[in-house]
Amino acid sequence: MNRSLYSAGALTGILCLLFTAACREPGPHPVDQVIGSFSDTLPQVAPPEGTDPEDPNWKGADLEPKAPVIPLYASEAAKHFLLPEGYQISPVLTEPQIQQPGAIAFDGNGRMYVLELRTYMLNADSEGTLDPVSRISRWEDRDNDGIYETGGVFVDSLVFPRFVLPYGKDCILAMETNQDNVYRYTDTDGDGKADRKELFATQFGRFGNVEHQQAFLYYGMDNWLYSTVNAFRVRETPGGLVRQPTGYNRAQWGITHDDDGKLWFLGGASGLPSYFQFPIHYGNIEVEASFAEGFEVPWGAPIGVADVQGGMDAVRQPDGSLNRVTGAAGNDIFRGDRLPPELYGKLFYGEPVARIIRQANPEVREGLTTLHNPYQESRSEFLRSTDPLFRPVDLTTAPDGTLYVTDMYHGIIQEGEWAQPGSYLRAKIEQYQLDKVIRLGRVWRISHNSLPRNREQPRMLDQAPAELLQYLSHPNGWWRDKAQQLIVLSGDRSLGAALEQLTRPGHPVEARIHALWCLEGLGTLSESQIRALAADPNPRIRIQALRAGESLAGQGSTSLHPLYLSALEDPQVDVALQAMLSMAWLELPEWREHIAAVLEANPSRGIQTVGAQLLAREPEKKENAPFPLSEPQKESLARGAAIFNELCVQCHGPGGHGKPLGNGSYMAPVLAGSARVQGHPAYVVKTVMHGLQGPLDGNTFAGGVMVGNAEQPDRWIADVSSYIRVLLGNGASMVSEAEVSRIREETAAQSQPYTYKRLREEVPLALEFGPDWKVTASHSGPVIIGGSENPESGFNFEGWTTGSAQQNGMWYQVRLPRSARLYELAFDAPANGLPWQADKKPPAYPRGLRVLTSADGTAWEEVVRAHPEQQQVHLPLDGQPARYLRLELEDIPSDLGDIPWSIRNLKIYGQYENHMPQNPSNTQSP
Repeated sequence: MNRSLYSAGALTGILCLLFTAACREPGPHPVDQVIGSFSDTLPQVAPPEGTDPEDPNWKGADLEPKAPVIPLYASEAAKHFLLPEGYQISPVLTEPQIQQPGAIAFDGNGRMYVLELRTYMLNADSEGTLDPVSRISRWEDRDNDGIYETGGVFVDSLVFPRFVLPYGKDCILAMETNQDNVYRYTDTDGDGKADRKELFATQFGRFGNVEHQQAFLYYGMDNWLYSTVNAFRVRETPGGLVRQPTGYNRAQWGITHDDDGKLWFLGGASGLPSYFQFPIHYGNIEVEASFAEGFEVPWGAPIGVADVQGGMDAVRQPDGSLNRVTGAAGNDIFRGDRLPPELYGKLFYGEPVARIIRQANPEVREGLTTLHNPYQESRSEFLRSTDPLFRPVDLTTAPDGTLYVTDMYHGIIQEGEWAQPGSYLRAKIEQYQLDKVIRLGRVWRISHNSLPRNREQPRMLDQAPAELLQYLSHPNGWWRDKAQQLIVLSGDRSLGAALEQLTRPGHPVEARIHALWCLEGLGTLSESQIRALAADPNPRIRIQALRAGESLAGQGSTSLHPLYLSALEDPQVDVALQAMLSMAWLELPEWREHIAAVLEANPSRGIQTVGAQLLAREPEKKENAPFPLSEPQKESLARGAAIFNELCVQCHGPGGHGKPLGNGSYMAPVLAGSARVQGHPAYVVKTVMHGLQGPLDGNTFAGGVMVGNAEQPDRWIADVSSYIRVLLGNGASMVSEAEVSRIREETAAQSQPYTYKRLREEVPLALEFGPDWKVTASHSGPVIIGGSENPESGFNFEGWTTGSAQQNGMWYQVRLPRSARLYELAFDAPANGLPWQADKKPPAYPRGLRVLTSADGTAWEEVVRAHPEQQQVHLPLDGQPARYLRLELEDIPSDLGDIPWSIRNLKIYGQYENHMPQNPSNTQSP
């Protein structure tokens, strides 16, 4: 699609008084338009026909006709907020100026950029989500009355933009959904609209559901750019854009940082903060008890609507509020100076399903952080609303020192793939006509009656870099962050001496930290400065010195290595932890031995937790496939690991072990060691491709719906499916792109997520081996991995082998108890020998093979001829009825040598003739 920045929308902006007025849209107010769209006939809703009365999704649900949820003007909606005593909330920007805001960001002059997701859930089927009509607008408070009255379109005609990051003067970074590039948009002529678009970064995106893609490009205190989902960071340097891998942040919608530059990522489906214990570039350190008991319980106001994805199991009775967090969105470590000081440094984030803003107080003990809800005992939250349309999706420390809330003010806050017809959530949407409440949105200011907002309006974009140094000491963290960013982007290395002076004792610790990172960002940081700061009396400064010193120590110099070694013995646990993380990340000489020594000497929980996991990163302790892999297979699993840990881990948990909710239930099914996963590959492929909803073997999950990824390319689906099947303790076969392509063609009509019942009907089952099977073979030899010469051992872990070199005509034959339609066979072919010998010999897969079937064991029909190339053999059959199956070697190379043929864990997928699937044509799988 070719779209110009000079679109009809941009022209409309020009006509709106050339960016000097509020750009009110003609006609009635949007709230009135919404109210006018409600149906006079109250909808009748009911569970799908045949629903079990005991189904926990529906049991106890109030499905009587209801009056629609009516949107309120901002002045009225403000009366529905419940805040602690002394706090107040007021609108600073609302519809019709903006629509469906998803996030905000301020530039150096305090102008507010608004990410307007104008296509989000305009109806329950999410139609038009990818229409190019979303935008990024810019607003300012010119009369300094606290209301952003002046503004308009900055970039128009966007496809569901993922983020907006002000990046210098009149410039932002942004990207669109289902795209791979980040662009720099600049207003070069000062008319308030971007007129230049330049490529900034590539290989940044992904395809898929709009809720599963990267978001919140964020400028960290370490001068790197981070985003959610993506397990890498980027940085603009004079030599070009640099990219580094990081740990998996497991986040969806929200990044913030604290005064020490540590990033705090926010999950999505988990409803909780995701990764926050340590800087993400060190990789993942798992910490037990990161959340205090009960932290996952929200205490929203009694709204009565009960419109939650998880069904009635997720509803607190009788008030209809959410009983377990399910959707976290937008976060902020509040670092402003115009709210009571007890809020400074606390984490705030929205839970738009619960209609709350959660305050989370970090408690650090022995180097590890636990989050607490200070309002838990009173069964409350920092902010609640009795207005069901309040949807907090972003929190931001503002230039005026207060806290801003981005409120999409929307009827539906769940993408359409989770609100399919027949679902509980869809019924509640229709019952209250929530799909009609669209095209609204507000930005609110939370203030306190004891502290007026700061009326000083920033003008950093109009000031010289040297003038920005004064703001590094500002009591509001927003001013400090923005000044640092603009100083670094200026590239003005002449500021080195002044910045070095600011790092010295006598200045506020926050100013010293920002000055240090300015030096690092400008490339003027020296080893002598690092040494001096690493010896500072303040442990926070010592930590920052170690962290900033990585950019020097990682460039080949070894003179700083002793500094990290000595810091391991620092009496402050946090400093010693930083030294451990830095040493492991830099891979300093003998770092493992040094950390092991610290583990012996320091019993601190943080030291033990971090040190043990750093040492566990040794190659031999990494997750390995249970069979040899070709280089292309290794690359596929590496790509699949990235996909899983960036995306799937949100619900399925690290390692596929599930995400327990504390009440005996899980967010989503456990994948590790799963018999379903280890079965026919079509189970995983179809689930990944089209999704899965409803109970699973009688169990319900808080996630409710696994959204499909049919829009992803075949390789993407093959990679993540292979990772799930081969690793995570499953040890099943790889999945090829060709297999995915065939399944995609067979299931082209599948437009909604599968139910488990339907999926099981479509996925061939492995026929269960029993005593009434007869297995014979032309040859049987010595043990294979401690196995047996009995051909029946080919069906278990013992395995069978010919015991001698492969030859044409060798065969392995199975007689079933009765005729069955045969769709596929799969087996493992490890090397012959005992376990300590097997890895020294080549796998014993057949180098040439044909598969024959027969009804009577006399007349045979060839159905497959193949030349396998890997230990995991996986062959499609024709789905025709047969009682006999015969594998026969053919076309064996004469120079193969003494490699035998082996079979282990043989699986034959099919259906017996007296138990046929409903749609045999759909069950045939590669």
